[in-house]
Parts: sequence; structure tokens; C-alpha cells
Amino acid sequence: MTIGQETETGPDQLISALLAAGALAGDWVPAFRAVGREAFVPDVVWPGTADGTRRHAAVDRRTDPAAWREAVYRDVPLTFQWDDGTHRGPGPGMVPSSSVSMPSMVAGMLADLDVAEGMRVLDVGTGAGWNAGLLARRLGGDRVVTVEVDPHLAAAARQRLTAQGLHPRCVIGDGAAGHPAGAPYDRLIATFSVIDVPAAWVEQIVPGGLIVVPWGTEYGGEAVARLTVTEGGTAEGRFTRSSAFMRMRSQRGVRPPFDAYLKGRPWPADGRRSTTPLSPAHTGGWIEQFAIGLQVPHVFWRSERYDDGTYTLWLHDSADTRTWASADWEPGRTGYEVVQAGPRSLWDEVEAAWHWWDAQGRPGFTRFGLTVDRTGQHPWLDTPDHRVSTTLAP
Repeated sequence: MTIGQETETGPDQLISALLAAGALAGDWVPAFRAVGREAFVPDVVWPGTADGTRRHAAVDRRTDPAAWREAVYRDVPLTFQWDDGTHRGPGPGMVPSSSVSMPSMVAGMLADLDVAEGMRVLDVGTGAGWNAGLLARRLGGDRVVTVEVDPHLAAAARQRLTAQGLHPRCVIGDGAAGHPAGAPYDRLIATFSVIDVPAAWVEQIVPGGLIVVPWGTEYGGEAVARLTVTEGGTAEGRFTRSSAFMRMRSQRGVRPPFDAYLKGRPWPADGRRSTTPLSPAHTGGWIEQFAIGLQVPHVFWRSERYDDGTYTLWLHDSADTRTWASADWEPGRTGYEVVQAGPRSLWDEVEAAWHWWDAQGRPGFTRFGLTVDRTGQHPWLDTPDHRVSTTLAP
């Protein structure tokens, strides 16, 4: 039996599959048995895929309870809010903004958290409340504080928790600020991703305590960071696993519209033409995006696909609409047309970053780590003294 392919759908089958896959630590099994996912999933959800890249059609418990239950006990994320709650459906909205995370990811991150009896935990991003419920069942409600920025989500989560006899302290507020009134904490876990680990989190964790948080780059790619806080106010540690979480609302940023770059000028505008032997397709994997994003800051991408199967990879500087690049992919080619404009040569930066990653042996997420101190966020490869350099001058 594999995760997400149970012959009979239910909590016992899901737990068995998680245990068989090595995703669920034995000390968390009682909490997973006592705090079923079903009690924390809203009536209408959009089941996702394990890699977090797609969402299927909505499933409604009121009209198709069997399909809803089958979705609940599959190992996939379940989106239940779009566009920060402004979207009312019935179809999907533009940007997913809250979900019940996939069970294997929940179990893995809780194992990374390495809790023990008597510890106090700050759970940032209550969402539907399942993560807070598992922590409260394991440690006791008086040892868990959970923070949610959306008051409607917070109220619904509190109701679900109370109905299950679970009573963590539920706080409405910006997760980036943590909850200083309850500090210090032994552990902090976040159920959304960040580009920058908030300084307040490091300040509110005891020396030797842990922060477990999905951390990503603006370019793309993301992994779970497991950071140990030191006496000097530094947090440092490795990435433990690939992840694909929704970004913390205050760190999403505002991207210029795509038409702001060409500014209505005929193609190729003021771009510089060249060719490259590196296929744009080789830069699109999750780990490739992560490795590129560590080195190429303030850049995002999109692909424009055409009816004949070809596509253009567009690169945009999020802070400077003068700077953009394009790379055209066609099947069977050994050279690809590139156009670059602005003070930065974005394709050259991406290509150099990819070649660096390739020269290091194409490392996976777990060879990378992160140091957070008063000077900023410092990703590294293998050891903290082997920092990953960016393409921008300091």
C-alpha cells in the first residue's frame, strides 16, 4: 500500500501508509489517531497534487460525501480558501491562500520539530487548525500557542479545536510578529513559506530551541529549514525536505504586470540578442529553481506556451521594469535564442547559477543550509562557511 492509494479510505489506512513510507514517527501515532484530519477539513476543498503544482476540481461534502472523505484521507494538500477569502466560488480563485497540508508533510515537519513533554510551542499559521490540534494533543493545550492573521479562519479553527476537546491558545495576529506575550518558546513551526525568517521568531525562541519553517526563493523552489537558535541570536541549520507551501501574506510582494517591461515597444524592444546552449527546460525543476534563486535575487519567471508546443521562458526583475530577458525553447535545438534588456543580464545570471549548481554535483535540498543573523539570510552548501554567493554586488 502506498500513500494516497489506499484500497479503503480512512484514518487507519492513512496512518498505516504514512508509517510504511517512513513519513510518520512512532511517537506521533497516538496524536494522529486521536486528532483525525476529517474533523479539520471544511466542506468544500480543492484537492491538490503531492508536488503542490496543481489543484483538481472542488469536492463538496454536502453533495458528494464519499468523494470528500476519499480526498481527506489521501496524502495531498486540500485548498479551502482562495484570494485571502475574497473569492466566493464556486470555482477556484486566482491565488490559493489557505489549505490543509498533506499528511506526510505535516508528519515530517512535526518530526523535525523534535518536541518533548513540557515544551512550549508557537504554531504560526493556524489555518484549519489540524497542526495546532496535533500539537495540543501531544503536549497539552496550555503548552501551545497558535497564531492566525485571518480572523474568519481563526474563529473557524477555534470551533473545530474546541469540538475535539483541544484548547491551545488561539491568537489573531500577524504571524511575522510571533506572539511575544507568550515568549519564550522551545519550538516554533510555520505552516506557510517565507523568503526571510522574521527576526521576531529568533528572538522568541530559547537558546538551543528549534524553528521549522518552509523557506523559498523569489525565483522558485522551496524546502523545509530546521534551524537551531544560539545564545547570540543566530538561527542556523539544514534543509530537511522539499516543500511547496503558500507564502506568508506579508512576504508575497507585488510584482509588476508583464506589459510593464516591454512598454508597448515592438519586439525585441531594446533587448540584446544572443544564443545559449543551455536549454530553458533544464532550469525549470524545483531544485534547479531553488539553486538558481539562491544566487539570482529579485527575479521571477513565467512561461508563455504556444500551440505548436514551443514556449518562451520570460525572466523579470521584480524591482526594475527595465530589466527582463527571454529564452525560446524549441524541440530538437542545440542552441536557443535569448534576448536580454536592462542593467542586468538576467539569462546570463540564471545560466551561471545553473552551471554552478551543476559543477557542485547537482546537490539536492538536504545539502543546503541557512544561517539567519542580524545581517540577513545566508544560504550555504554543505557547511556554513561555504556560503552561496548572489549575482549582485554587495
